[in-house]
Amino acid sequence: MKGKYLLGLLVILGALGYMVFGGLGRNLVYFLTPSEYLQDQARYQNRPVRLGGLVKPGTVQYDKDRLELRFVLTDGVAEVPVLHKGTPPGMFKEGQGVVVEGRFANGVFQGTNLLVKHSETYQPPKEGWTPEEVRKLIEEAK
Repeated sequence: MKGKYLLGLLVILGALGYMVFGGLGRNLVYFLTPSEYLQDQARYQNRPVRLGGLVKPGTVQYDKDRLELRFVLTDGVAEVPVLHKGTPPGMFKEGQGVVVEGRFANGVFQGTNLLVKHSETYQPPKEGWTPEEVRKLIEEAK
């Protein structure tokens, strides 16, 4: 009788372990850096990937009529041009950390989704601040 309970407990623990650790590996989200992409370009051509890095200052071009955002993504060593169609997130700016989902095609990363890293600090407005002072605080946080 004790053997049945022990076997049942081992089966349950094994199943839980598989669900936790087996499912975890499939659900982790990785991204490539521009350097990793340039080391093995053929591997990533026309495949959906995530590319992460910093928006190189001076490279951001946004065409409001065509809703095209162009910029260069860098990891400090290598650079990759990016074309993203759609309106950029409100916190998108030069020097900002971003992850772009999309595909490489013809030497340009064609972005379909843009994820912007934002500040993790929170500073509530002080008691008695005017709306203008709160607006200034928000702008400084960007």
